[in-house]
Amino acid sequence: MYNKVETNMNFVDREKQTEKFWEDHDIFKKSMEQRKQGETYTFYDGPPTANGKPHIGHVLTRVIKDMIPRYQTMKGKYVPRKAGWDTHGLPVELEVEKMLGLNGKEQIEEYGMEPFIKKCKESVWKYKGMWEDFSGTVGFWADMENPYVTYDDNFIESEWWALKQIWDKGLLYKGFKIVPYCPRCGTPLSSQEVAQGYKTVKERSAVVRFKVVGEDAYFLAWTTTPWTLPSNVALCVNPDETYCKVKAADGYTYYMAEALLDKVLGKLGNEEEGVKAYEVLETYTGKDLEYKEYEPLYACAAEVAAKQHKKGHFVTCDTYVTMSDGTGIVHIAPAFGEDDANVGRKYDLPFVQFVNGKGEMTEETPYAGLFVKKADPEVLKDLDAQGKLFDAPKFEHEYPHCWRCDTPLIYYARESWFIKMTAVKDDLIRNNNTVNWIPESIGKGRFGDWLENIQDWGISRNRYWGTPLNVWECEGCGHQESIGSRAELAERSGNPDDAKVELHRPYIDAVTFKCPDCGKTMHRVPEVIDCWFDSGAMPFAQHHYPFENEDLFKQQFPAQFISEAVDQTRGWFYSLMAESTLLFNKAPYENVIVLGHVQDENGQKMSKSKGNAVDPFDALETYGADAIRWYFYINSAPWLPNRFHGKAVQEGQRKFLSTLWNTYAFFVLYANIDGFDATKYKLEYDKLSVMDKWLLSKLNTVIGAVDDNLGSYKIPEAARALDEFVDDMSNWYVRRSRERFWAKGMEQDKINAYMTLYTALVEICKCAAPMIPFMTEEIYQNLVCSIDKNAPESIHLCDFPTVNEAYIDKELEKNMDEVLKIVVMGRACRNAANIKNRQPIGNMFVKAPFELSEYFKEIIEDELNVKKVSFTDDVSSYTSYTFKPQLRTVGPKYGKYLGQIQKALAELDGNAAMAELKENGFITLKSVSDDVKLAEEDLLITMTQMEGYVTEGDNTVTVVLDTNLTPELIEEGFVREIISKIQTMRKEAGFEVMDKIMISYQADDKVAAIFDKYGDAIKADVLGLDVVAGSVDGYEKEWNINGETVLLGVKKGE
Repeated sequence: MYNKVETNMNFVDREKQTEKFWEDHDIFKKSMEQRKQGETYTFYDGPPTANGKPHIGHVLTRVIKDMIPRYQTMKGKYVPRKAGWDTHGLPVELEVEKMLGLNGKEQIEEYGMEPFIKKCKESVWKYKGMWEDFSGTVGFWADMENPYVTYDDNFIESEWWALKQIWDKGLLYKGFKIVPYCPRCGTPLSSQEVAQGYKTVKERSAVVRFKVVGEDAYFLAWTTTPWTLPSNVALCVNPDETYCKVKAADGYTYYMAEALLDKVLGKLGNEEEGVKAYEVLETYTGKDLEYKEYEPLYACAAEVAAKQHKKGHFVTCDTYVTMSDGTGIVHIAPAFGEDDANVGRKYDLPFVQFVNGKGEMTEETPYAGLFVKKADPEVLKDLDAQGKLFDAPKFEHEYPHCWRCDTPLIYYARESWFIKMTAVKDDLIRNNNTVNWIPESIGKGRFGDWLENIQDWGISRNRYWGTPLNVWECEGCGHQESIGSRAELAERSGNPDDAKVELHRPYIDAVTFKCPDCGKTMHRVPEVIDCWFDSGAMPFAQHHYPFENEDLFKQQFPAQFISEAVDQTRGWFYSLMAESTLLFNKAPYENVIVLGHVQDENGQKMSKSKGNAVDPFDALETYGADAIRWYFYINSAPWLPNRFHGKAVQEGQRKFLSTLWNTYAFFVLYANIDGFDATKYKLEYDKLSVMDKWLLSKLNTVIGAVDDNLGSYKIPEAARALDEFVDDMSNWYVRRSRERFWAKGMEQDKINAYMTLYTALVEICKCAAPMIPFMTEEIYQNLVCSIDKNAPESIHLCDFPTVNEAYIDKELEKNMDEVLKIVVMGRACRNAANIKNRQPIGNMFVKAPFELSEYFKEIIEDELNVKKVSFTDDVSSYTSYTFKPQLRTVGPKYGKYLGQIQKALAELDGNAAMAELKENGFITLKSVSDDVKLAEEDLLITMTQMEGYVTEGDNTVTVVLDTNLTPELIEEGFVREIISKIQTMRKEAGFEVMDKIMISYQADDKVAAIFDKYGDAIKADVLGLDVVAGSVDGYEKEWNINGETVLLGVKKGE
């Protein structure tokens, strides 16, 4: 028969046993093999880097990415899901630098590129075992034995093919551009990388006096980067805005924007002393100031301008200058900003770059060797000493930092390689519009906006460990070629061994060949590529496409489903879309679930420094995978931030997992007592009770709801449908059917109850298996595999349940919902009156827009322990209503009448007013004005009740409980209390469910009389053989029952 079910909630140990069962029996492989002939449903796994540890956010991504493929597999689809590892890039290099005690590129090159690369290759697997253990513990199924690895030569060769396609289309180019640059790492970053590293910082800006040539006047210009001032070569104004020449209270004459005069100069005035901040002398347009010259702020910049034979240090015009901040005049340093560079090209300004590749000020300046951010205060101090600093206000803004090493980025002019994404902008937007984004607002908003404002992709990195950029350049004439494969490389070099060379630095750097134009040697350019290009290439590179597996790639492209956190809109989601558009002009994915970040219980970002980070291994060991999975599925929409904390996980465990487990344990307990084997019986629908038919109807309704919701990627909706059903099954069906399981023998009604509950448990477990794979497996193994050797070996080898329309009875479900609604209100009435459920009540009255049959009334009576339930059209003799104005809405509408309205409402006949409100949708107050009409939203309505009655209600149903207790009712309640206490003692004494017992008691004559009168009823309910007064025997306990002291004893019967 069925194995005995432990009722403790130690799910963690049981999950480990289930994980071992899957491993020992190759269940994941079997789930793939048996669906090979099915329709392909492709899932792409965004590759993590194995040189970093998993964090709690990875639990969320893993459980979402696992659940949908499990569901689709159970739906009959073949769901290939190859795991992958992201192995290149700065994170790996930084880890190795730290390990070797190196700091920066110079020390790396001193150490040696080849040994450094070898260390990088070793480092990427540092936490591989931890990731695999983590994935197994959380129940994430993917092919980890044959993963794609981005450093693999086959993977890189596919990327080379892709880059050559892009090259051949004229979209890969080398340009001199302002790029976001990390001085610590010595490399530019792509715009999507920059987007991941913004921090809120407080810094000092500078409002600087620039002396006008030939006038005792100054341009007041503003900058947020004082370290760029030594490289200043121009000022810029908006040609269309108004500017003023003013005499300021500090004695200086200034030029600046009219719109900002008060903001900048206002503090110079003193109203009390009658000192005006400034006096306007003349007014100009910005265009009027164009080419007006000023004296160079630093001599070093003037010297460079002279050497370049270029004119600088005059006013330029551009509409990018705004009137929202500063002075309306900005300083121009073309080497350090995109807008500055555009102005520099327009006016052919000198190019001055007094910052080196390490982010340090150069020797031409007075600040040689200082990091740019450390130079800021020195620049301000010097300018102040020279009388050139008007102000240095602090300001707070978002500033980009390196997403890997946390160094402040600088915008820096340098040569880099770019993919011309702006050329395919329309294609990107069109392809994005074919994707089902969940939520849609991310696809159309955050991601859509990113594409609308697309920039060329800065793809090159001046680093070592990465996919080498496959461009060779002639040392003589500068001719360039892109190589698209190892075979092409060997053909160009004339050395067959070059087809086998490792495609990494420094090995690939050694391969050279003759220039077809001038005959000199062509060398590979030194750059490697952005590691985001690696991950974006995985749809084709994982198959070594187009060199092999062409049919397999076409079968698995595009993906039907991907999912990652919201920051990947500018990371993996983008690199996938960019490369797929460039190469195939189609979206690489059809459905995307975007995930919010996991926060602490206070909604704060988790971090080790704050001490609020949750270790995923500790969490899994404490709560178990199913509990955490369930929390993430049901807690909120996946794209919203998730507040992760133990209490919330435990609440979900208690409410859903424990309820399901206890219902299963209940079934097994009584099925084993009766020797019930579900394979020996059939579910005969026509013979079932109303309760059985109701549960089967609800079961099939929920199967349809879960199927529809998961098929539409609506995860919380599916979880809530399961949650509600399990609650109904346990707290209504089992609660209402317990006596059927306790009945003697195996009559048809008992068989029906067993078969109905068995069917519901097995089918709901199949339905929930994608979400809580561990518990459902354990239940399935015991309920199904233990008695049916022909059943599928695992629940994850089963088909997802299908709806049996014949079992769905919507009218029955509606009636039972109405019953449940009334029962909930009845329980609330009992609680309000402080009357226990074991105390019978005489009457309950229900006013509702529906009538229920006697069968359903009897359920209500039994459940609420009420002798009679009566439906009525009028409960006004038991209840009334009071009304007050809802000031938030009544005030604006009828403010002048407010006092009169309050008085009139207080004097209303409450029941008559409620009847008027329900009939007309509003009530009139003619004593105030014919114009006053108050709808429900204008009223605060309170239900009041008559003495001896308790009322609960909503807009449609009102329940009135008669709380007047007769002596007979009180006596019957006492008997029920006695029965409850004896049942508690049975459990405490450790008796088995079917053990017969002897009952003894000591009490006064009043209680003895009750035992004499109701002894047989008490014995029947507690499996008692006899009730003996006087001396107490066996396990004994003293109770206070409704104010009476009773000593009870129980022992096993003989």
